[in-house]
Amino acid sequence: MFTGIVEEIGTIREIKQGKEAMTLTIQAKITMEDIHLGDSYSINGVCLTVNSFTKDQFTVDVMPETFHNTALSKLKVGSPINIERAMAANGRFGGHFVSGHVDGVGTIVGRTERSNAIYLNIQVPEHIEQFLIHRGSVTLDGTSLTIFSIEGNVITVSLIPHTAHVTILGGKKIGDLINVEADMLAKYIASLLNNRSQQKEKKGITLSFLNQHGFLS
Repeated sequence: MFTGIVEEIGTIREIKQGKEAMTLTIQAKITMEDIHLGDSYSINGVCLTVNSFTKDQFTVDVMPETFHNTALSKLKVGSPINIERAMAANGRFGGHFVSGHVDGVGTIVGRTERSNAIYLNIQVPEHIEQFLIHRGSVTLDGTSLTIFSIEGNVITVSLIPHTAHVTILGGKKIGDLINVEADMLAKYIASLLNNRSQQKEKKGITLSFLNQHGFLS
């Protein structure tokens, strides 16, 4: 479990890439403190497991499912990345519930600087739309943000100077890909309501039920 509050910007130092998977070697500083094998780290919003580490680097494996359904496959040696360690039980909760399970890859379609803020317009996959609401939470490349506008499948978020400085979002350009995770609570509620609706349909008498039992033949 994560909060979407990025702890530091790390750097990709090595990529061992196969056809559908890869191993990333990441250089970091703050998040190297008290690191252990098997720890969960959010890398650009994707929950990955530490499989080895040295004094200032650690490695994580990216499996085929993650390779094909996130923007991690677009990383290169030297790419900056957002890093957050799993939430500590005794820590402050500064963002929102983030699982590190990316729902889809969005595309930056607009960037505007207004006063001290940077507005980013992100086109998100259509299957995520139902989980996004005005003033609701969304996670972009592991960063907890608030949605200020929704037009179709394009959402707008605003970066304060601090967020633009301590995450990689401040350097995002039009055309860049970005990992999107919708609000976990919204997904659970939608799933619950959908399951209840399906159960009611199964219990009721439908045209399909009547046809199967010979009433419409």
